[in-house]
Amino acid sequence: MAGALALAGTLASGTAFAQSAAFQKWVARFRDQAVARGVSEATYDRVMGNIKPDTAVYELQRRQPEFTEETWQYINRRCSDWRVTTGKQRAKEHASLLARLERDYGVDRYALLGLWGMESSFGDVIDNPKYMRPVIPALAALAFGEPRRRKYWEAELINALKIVDRGWAQPSEMIGSWAGAMGHTQWMPEVWLRIGVDYDGDGRINPFGKPDDALAGTARYLVERGKWQRGQGWGCEVKVPSGGQRMADNRTMRSYATWHGHGFRRADGEAFRRPDDQVKLWIPVAGGPAFLVGQNFRAVYSYNPSVNYALALVHLGDLIRGNGDFRQQFPGGERIPTIDEIKEIQTRLNARGFKTDGIDGRTGSDTVRAIGAFQKSVGMKPDGYAGLEVLARLRQR
Repeated sequence: MAGALALAGTLASGTAFAQSAAFQKWVARFRDQAVARGVSEATYDRVMGNIKPDTAVYELQRRQPEFTEETWQYINRRCSDWRVTTGKQRAKEHASLLARLERDYGVDRYALLGLWGMESSFGDVIDNPKYMRPVIPALAALAFGEPRRRKYWEAELINALKIVDRGWAQPSEMIGSWAGAMGHTQWMPEVWLRIGVDYDGDGRINPFGKPDDALAGTARYLVERGKWQRGQGWGCEVKVPSGGQRMADNRTMRSYATWHGHGFRRADGEAFRRPDDQVKLWIPVAGGPAFLVGQNFRAVYSYNPSVNYALALVHLGDLIRGNGDFRQQFPGGERIPTIDEIKEIQTRLNARGFKTDGIDGRTGSDTVRAIGAFQKSVGMKPDGYAGLEVLARLRQR
């Protein structure tokens, strides 16, 4: 056994050495490409000369989600009581900044708050090592060793080096996700480089620190790439008349006035505020809430092409605005737990030996894993969702 372990260690060491040698050869070859695309030789040599690739990103990229979420669970988690409460605080703290952004770009402040909350919990996790890592070693590993999207990763690595070249950031300051997204609103290097805005006038574009540059660049992104329409809403929840479900082809655009003529009404009972705007009918889950959604919903979708993401984002913004929850509940769904209920779940989990890394009323990855382990131990579906059903089960002896 000792001999086998020694051999395994030797093989692992040899593989690591081979990968290291191959990586160094790749760094030397890639230099010409980076310099030809605008990175200075001095910057390339300084940043890439002794870089060690973050090979952990390969597993992070391959790893499937530990838990699958129903649509209502996805939305409830991201529209948590903590995020709504914190979003209202940020709305007050940054009222003048948000008003200026609305004036300059025409993007609704609550859509920006929803996006900020979704992407970084209002800046709370942008440098948390549990979720974020240095992006240049991560991008270098992907550009070197991930063949399926190599050109993309190479381009983003070059963009990151150009940011350093311009003096906007040092490599040590560029902390983000395994894929290279950074800052308050999780910009990829290309977005930082081409869409970023020096909105606070300090002479550089910075998605970290004050949220000014990050929110301005994101508003610009929504306008230029998402085709955000000034003055329009994202859409609204509606009551569907009998037989109206067959019109939900998620394609045909009609004016609110035309939908009204077909018997559709806002779920909150109010009148359609801009009857000439063009929208389509979307029912995410049969038997759940129905929505009329327009171009600004599509603009938000362009930021992260997931309909669940887009719906959670605009709903979070509306909750921060002071609107209520959806009138029609998703099948099998339940209301969003309060902060105190999440804290009780965490307290009871820890008391049973399922560690959540704190009792803070938030459902981070440690809490999700702890819930999944508890659910499995008691024969529940291990979906990791911090909901009322889990709380009721934890309250049982």
